[in-house]
Amino acid sequence: MRFSTSALGGLAAISATADAALVRVNDFGANPANLQMNINVPAKLATKPAIIVAMHGCGGTGEQYAQQTKYNSLSEQKGFIMIFPSTKKDSNCWEVNTAKGLSRDAGGDNQSLVNMIKYTIQKYNADPTKVFSTGSSSGCMMTNVLMATYPDVIAAGSCYSGVAAGCLAGSPGASPGSANPNCANGQIIKTQDQWVAQVKAMYPGYNGSYPRMATWHGTADTLVKIPNLGEQLKEWSGLLGVSFTKNVTNTPQSGYTQIVYGDGTKLVGYNAQGVGHTVPVHETDDLKWFGL
Repeated sequence: MRFSTSALGGLAAISATADAALVRVNDFGANPANLQMNINVPAKLATKPAIIVAMHGCGGTGEQYAQQTKYNSLSEQKGFIMIFPSTKKDSNCWEVNTAKGLSRDAGGDNQSLVNMIKYTIQKYNADPTKVFSTGSSSGCMMTNVLMATYPDVIAAGSCYSGVAAGCLAGSPGASPGSANPNCANGQIIKTQDQWVAQVKAMYPGYNGSYPRMATWHGTADTLVKIPNLGEQLKEWSGLLGVSFTKNVTNTPQSGYTQIVYGDGTKLVGYNAQGVGHTVPVHETDDLKWFGL
């Protein structure tokens, strides 16, 4: 079943004007994917501030995602920097399907995003060990890819209603109208070893550690179906060397089950009973996961 374009526009359905706190940055360095950088630097910037990159879903923009989430107000309270990038290609969906988009320094969206991060670290003396990624739907897919291709840049990720890094590899597009539907429909099922091998091939020769991951998914998601949660957990448990430990019901709220791997510090999943596409953003839980 091919999934509908209108459904993926859900995140963008809220009419929003550009967040007043956001500033457009045009000169952040090489921008092979022609992305747009929007940044929020809080009035009271922390010493060696952390950076969070927050990515919109298909059909959305960085400005809209800033409006729809509470990250900017939390940024003002806690002194970290927010980057809300935008992509304008393929119905504003992130490049998580092409060979260059699933490689390191190959000219994909991921390379432009990392150049935004490098610019921000240099300009604001930010802490390179406290760079985090989040996003919803297509933005969650890109969070998985960013963590897989630049594991030495991203310290941790938390994202909503996405798919494992590499799930859309080889698809003609990444949008509802252009993508091979097998991935979103939860039909790309691999072993843990297969997922790990696919990610390792994105950054050959890398022997360092991979970022910590928290990933959320709704059981009633008909657009990006729930088996994709299990595939993400397979992928990251293999990369992080942790095994399933326990389920914690009604965490962090009623109807949500926290799926804990190891001691819960490297990998957790959240299964949201009856929730569709996409799981509402849990900003305060994200900040706890990031250690902010």
